Amino acid sequence: MPDRGAICKSEDFVFPGRPCPTISLDIPERSSKLTRALWYIRHRNGLFIWGAVMRKQFRSSNSQVRFAATTWGPLPTKIASTLRELVETYSLSVRLGDVLLLAGRWYVTHSGLLRLSKRKGCTGIHVSPVRIFCDAAATRWAFKATVHKSPSCRGFVGYGDADPSNVSPLVHGAEMRIAETRAVNRALRKAYGIGICSVEELGFSAGSSRSDQESKKLPPQPANGNYGGPKVRDRLCQIIRQHQLDPTLVKAYATDFCGTKALRDATREQVENFVQHLADWAQKDRNALLCQLNSYLGSKEGAA
Repeated sequence: MPDRGAICKSEDFVFPGRPCPTISLDIPERSSKLTRALWYIRHRNGLFIWGAVMRKQFRSSNSQVRFAATTWGPLPTKIASTLRELVETYSLSVRLGDVLLLAGRWYVTHSGLLRLSKRKGCTGIHVSPVRIFCDAAATRWAFKATVHKSPSCRGFVGYGDADPSNVSPLVHGAEMRIAETRAVNRALRKAYGIGICSVEELGFSAGSSRSDQESKKLPPQPANGNYGGPKVRDRLCQIIRQHQLDPTLVKAYATDFCGTKALRDATREQVENFVQHLADWAQKDRNALLCQLNSYLGSKEGAA
C-alpha cells in the first residue's frame, strides 16, 4: 500500500483511516512531480467530497422513511426501499408532500414535480389546449404541455385530459385546471425520468375503489353522523380508522374547517358538520382527501 507521497506510473491510492475503496488514477507517464501531486490532491478531495455527499443522502433517506412511518404506519421493506430510491435519486421529500403512499404504491405530487424542476434548472413550461378534444359544454378538456430543461432543449411533451367522469365530484367545475395540471405532470415526469404516476393523474374510480371495499366490511351508518347519540367523537374516530387517516392531520384540518384557533373552541354544530363532510369526502374520493390532509404536514411538525 503506497503512502501519501507515493508516485508511480499507475497509482492506487488508499487513504489511511478512511473506509474508502482503492481508486486507480491514470497519470501521464511523463508528468512532473508537481502535476502528479495535483492529480493526487484533486482526486483525494473529490473522493472525500463524494463520500460526504453519499453519507448525507443516506441520512436524508432514512429520515424520510422514518417520517413516512409516522404518517402511514410501519412500512414494508419493499415500500421503504422504493422510497429511499426516490429520495436519493430525485431528492423528493415526504415532509413537504412531494410523494404520497396510496394503496401500497408511491405517487408523486404536482408540488413535488415543480420543486424538482426548479432544482434542476427548468427553463420553461408551455401549455396549450388541444382544441379538437375540448368541449366546453360537456366540461371536457385536454391540454398539451411542453417542458424545456434548458434553453437548447427541444422539449418533452405530455398530454392531460379531464371530464366529469374521471375527476372527483368535489371538484366538478374545475376540469380545465385539472387537465392542465395532468398535462404538466406527465411532461415533467418524462423530462426528469420519473416512472411513478402522479396523484393528480389518478381517475376518480381509482381513488374510490379502496374506500368502497372497506366500507362494505362495516355496518351501515346513520346519515346524521351521530349514531343516534351525543358522541360525535366516536363517529370521527371510526372514520379515521376506516379510511386509515392520520389523526393529527385530521385535527389540523378540522380546526381550519371550523375557523377556530383550537378545535375545543368549535361549537358542536361545527364539529358535526366537519364529521359529515369528512365522511362524505373519504367515501367519494379518499385520494383527494389525503392530498388535502397532507397539506397540513407543516402544522403537524410545528405541533410536535
